[in-house]
Amino acid sequence: MRKQVKDSKIEKLERLKRLLEKYKKILIAYSGGVDSTFLLKVAIDTLGKKNVTTSTAISQTYPKDDLSFAKKIIKQSGIKHFFLKTDEMSNKNFVRNTPDRCYWCKNELFAHLDKCATENKIETICDGTNYSDRNDFRPGRKAAKKWNVRHPLSYAKLTKKDIRALSKKLKLPTWNKDASPCLASRFPYGHKITSEKLKKISDAETKLKKLNLKNLRLRDYEDTARIEIDGNQLNQIFKNNIHKKIVAALKKYNYTYITLDLEGYRTGSLNELIKKP
Repeated sequence: MRKQVKDSKIEKLERLKRLLEKYKKILIAYSGGVDSTFLLKVAIDTLGKKNVTTSTAISQTYPKDDLSFAKKIIKQSGIKHFFLKTDEMSNKNFVRNTPDRCYWCKNELFAHLDKCATENKIETICDGTNYSDRNDFRPGRKAAKKWNVRHPLSYAKLTKKDIRALSKKLKLPTWNKDASPCLASRFPYGHKITSEKLKKISDAETKLKKLNLKNLRLRDYEDTARIEIDGNQLNQIFKNNIHKKIVAALKKYNYTYITLDLEGYRTGSLNELIKKP
């Protein structure tokens, strides 16, 4: 029996280009992250600048550093861009933070993108969902289906690892950028999301990032902070008194207990409590 050979990164890239050619003109949901920046680059190279438009949401749930980075990339690209102000915090279904929270967040975003696409006579909306994302619990996919948002990176079977490697080859500044999901993902399900809590997390993580912690996540359990960082940094955290610096920084945000997750950062750690069928 002939052994099945996996597609190479280059084959997947060519598949992505063929998909984009079929779309002809697209609106990309642009966050400034690894995936959407790679998609933007390939889309411009494939379709030309006049056929690519981007849109970035402005929200309390998005890290400020990511917004600044997105603005910089958009300015350099020279393409048509829209900033859309979303208001998921006015939706009680989002605020109460049940396991379907991501659906309500994406539904708000995609509704704005759909309106933007319609007003600009663009038939296809794309986001940066990649092939690796299929392994995680992501209610936002239901919202994407509702609003007919396409996932060309996923369709081309490009994994996160593929995208980082190709981004490096294309000399994109995001090739080794940490993942940065919305700030609402810092709260365990059932813990109400408020503007005050979001600001607290944003400010506290900004302080901790100055300690060069990679893939930092500050999970908020009211009076307890659970910190996730890259597993390969765990052995270093007690050197040079970094752990004491973390404690000193977080005590200022009124955390009584400050803990370090010994499993380190991993995608979807808050989903581990959800019983999958």
